[in-house]
Amino acid sequence: MLIVDDSALVRRLLVDMLSSDRSIEVLGTAGDAYGARAKIKALNPDVLTLDVEMPKMDGVTFLKNLMRLRPMPVVMISSLTEHGAEITLDALAAGAVDYLPKPKIDIAATLAGYRAELIAKVKVAASTRVRALNARRLEPMLSHGTEAVLPKAAPLHFRTTDRIIAVGASTGGTEAIKELLMGFEPDTPGVMIAQHIPKAFSLPFARRMNSCCRMTVCEAEDGQQVLPGHVYIAPGDRHLLLVRDGARYVCRLDDGLPVNRHKPSVDVLFRSVAQQAGRNAAGVLLTGMGKDGAIGLGEMREAGAHTVAQDEATSVVWGMPGEAVALGAASEVLPLGSISGAIYRVTADAAFERHG
Repeated sequence: MLIVDDSALVRRLLVDMLSSDRSIEVLGTAGDAYGARAKIKALNPDVLTLDVEMPKMDGVTFLKNLMRLRPMPVVMISSLTEHGAEITLDALAAGAVDYLPKPKIDIAATLAGYRAELIAKVKVAASTRVRALNARRLEPMLSHGTEAVLPKAAPLHFRTTDRIIAVGASTGGTEAIKELLMGFEPDTPGVMIAQHIPKAFSLPFARRMNSCCRMTVCEAEDGQQVLPGHVYIAPGDRHLLLVRDGARYVCRLDDGLPVNRHKPSVDVLFRSVAQQAGRNAAGVLLTGMGKDGAIGLGEMREAGAHTVAQDEATSVVWGMPGEAVALGAASEVLPLGSISGAIYRVTADAAFERHG
């Protein structure tokens, strides 16, 4: 692999971290886009780490040129700020497979965790279609089941015509969610989304989706009513749950333990929707590494919901939807481009009665 960063110290850190794994060979480094272009031609790396902000040519501009002329897996190195989030989302839209924050150089324990995450991301990038991966940390880390936040309970069947659409995604999910939402009509039932994303990224991501979709998209707030024509994206540091408040569905944010190593967790969202909406819901599990959401999608199907998993051919990583298919949790397995139309039809009253 090749490391591109304008900071000599960061380049040295990344080289040391990646070289500690025997299966990774660092072929070289570059301090700017022009040096990177020459090194790519000379060394032909499999994976690239790319700094977002560099002199002479910024990382996103370089990435766009790279994807046009020599597509390859790229992991962006980004600052976890709102400005960094906007640029990183641009990079993901341009074809980057994933991103990492800048390493915090002054904290040894943080660097140890960062190294494990960096190695995991690079390995996944090397084995995926150009646009993949989301880290699953390799260092020891508590992994709780859904019961850590929401115990399993019998679904509640309310006499209501309200529909709910629950969506989960991880690696490659920001662009998959965009395509899904752009396919929804303005009168689509309320959509709740759990996407594995950092806190600094969830609000800019919601704003970006709101600017390109016919539905109104926002970052979910605790107690917010779930309304048709609206999309609610989980904050990057909270679980998002559906709860019933009298005759209304509302969002509930929870600061509980990570589930399946994630907060927000797709399983937590799906379980709450299974319990609170039952057959009045539809579930969609999109591209992502790992298994988060597979069990929850199965619980939704058991409760009478119509459930869809993205197919392997259109997934960046067929981990999460693949697990759901293996468990029999999906009513349908569809290519990404067909999911919004299928879900819209199935949540219309007549179609919903046939499929529910």
